[in-house]
Amino acid sequence: MTESSLIGFSRGSATNAFFHATNPATGETSDLSFCKASESEVLNACQLASDASLKMAALSGAQKAAFLRDLAERIEGLVDQLVVTMTSETGLPEPRVRGETGRTAFQLRMFADLVESGHWVDARIDRAQPDRQPLPKPDLRSMLRPVGPVVVFCASNFPLAFSVAGGDSASAWAAGCPVIVKAHHAHPGTALLVGKAVVESVRASGLPEGAFSLIFGDGRTVGHALVGHPAVKAVGFTGSRAGGRALFDLASLREEPIPVYAEMSSVNPIFILPGLGEERMNEIAGGLQGSATLGAGQFCTNPGIVFYPRGAGGESLVATYVGKMKETASAPMLHKGIRKAYGEGLDALAGCEGVEVLVPASDDSGGGGCHAGASVLSTDAANFLNNEKMVDEVFGPSTLLVSYDSLEDLIRIADSLEGQLTASLFGDGSGLSEFGGLLDVLETKAGRLLFNQYPTGVEVCASVVHGGPYPATTDSRSTSVGTGSILRFARPVCYQGFPDDFLPDELKEGNPADITRLDA
Repeated sequence: MTESSLIGFSRGSATNAFFHATNPATGETSDLSFCKASESEVLNACQLASDASLKMAALSGAQKAAFLRDLAERIEGLVDQLVVTMTSETGLPEPRVRGETGRTAFQLRMFADLVESGHWVDARIDRAQPDRQPLPKPDLRSMLRPVGPVVVFCASNFPLAFSVAGGDSASAWAAGCPVIVKAHHAHPGTALLVGKAVVESVRASGLPEGAFSLIFGDGRTVGHALVGHPAVKAVGFTGSRAGGRALFDLASLREEPIPVYAEMSSVNPIFILPGLGEERMNEIAGGLQGSATLGAGQFCTNPGIVFYPRGAGGESLVATYVGKMKETASAPMLHKGIRKAYGEGLDALAGCEGVEVLVPASDDSGGGGCHAGASVLSTDAANFLNNEKMVDEVFGPSTLLVSYDSLEDLIRIADSLEGQLTASLFGDGSGLSEFGGLLDVLETKAGRLLFNQYPTGVEVCASVVHGGPYPATTDSRSTSVGTGSILRFARPVCYQGFPDDFLPDELKEGNPADITRLDA
């Protein structure tokens, strides 16, 4: 059986250019073949999105909320089908599928509540002062408005929560933007199930046809064509540094450059402060093992580097952690490309001067050629600071343990780091004031700082920040999780001197939208 792209309310044509999904746990290939979209289909999807842009922008908060809630219900109703399809395409266990389905529906409802309340538009009002001297002041009112069509690239490691109807799409729809989704080749069947639900919800909610399209194809052809199309006004991406940077560069070279919000590379360093006893160190080792191997280490918040104090406590941490990682069973990664990159990353790290391999990764790649074993490597602060390659992300269940001697070591290390999604501190809260200088530096390096907590597990809420300085993201001012992510796909518009009847409800004198406003 052959499947094709969803171009608005229509299906793409069958072509001889197609691909199949492969189960990374078993190596079994799906009977379904997925046709790669033609150039004309990509152009059609962009034109439909362009045609829908003004209609989407005109939707009320209540209309957008109704669509988002309807879609959440439809996706929840697919969970049993998703369990079958997603597990066969990704090797992920059923609890992960059900959990990610719940998170996806929760995000949609979270944005529904946000746009229904209306406060997110940041309405600002400065009334006219015609008698002001030496010059009169005009009436000025501003609020956030949608940027227009958005292209979203599905993430390989989150087939639901960062994919077709995941956070990028949900926040773009909430802002009032049409969305064109580029499906990931590793889980096309999962994408199609959710994509069909989106089309049904778009129809049922009365949204314009171009509110959504789902495109199958290669990133270098279809993806580049989407980013380069003049109708597209912003891009959301979660993936590798190479992929995100390529899209960013492409968008910057357009005749009309557009923003690319790419979440890319992060080693999520953990700093263990001195003064903790062996018992506490052993507890940290146990929690760290669970965090580092969660989902075969395929989380963007996976803790890749741990800095620990030299001495008895540090030695206990290392011994306990090594023992636990040796006992960790290998697990399938999401596809062969990720598994290959993991092996190459470990080899490069092990080849650095001063690095010792404490736990080598298993050579057994499983029936699908994608299994990966946990690995632990070690070095000291001096060697780490002398080799910038040690900070490169190794995406998978591995950890580099780095010993240090002093607070000065930690500050130099923190100052040498690239931008990160997270940075974690473990220590005694009563003595944290001694390390204020370290915190000052880490604040400039990461989007989320944690104390005595592990970075994996991202709470979806209003205050969370899932972002950070480059190369964690291409725009450190943004977040790809939480209600703040809607701001990526909106821009401020000011209305000067307009009669009240011509203003958006959010800016009218009587405040018919009943929202909180900055009213001078």
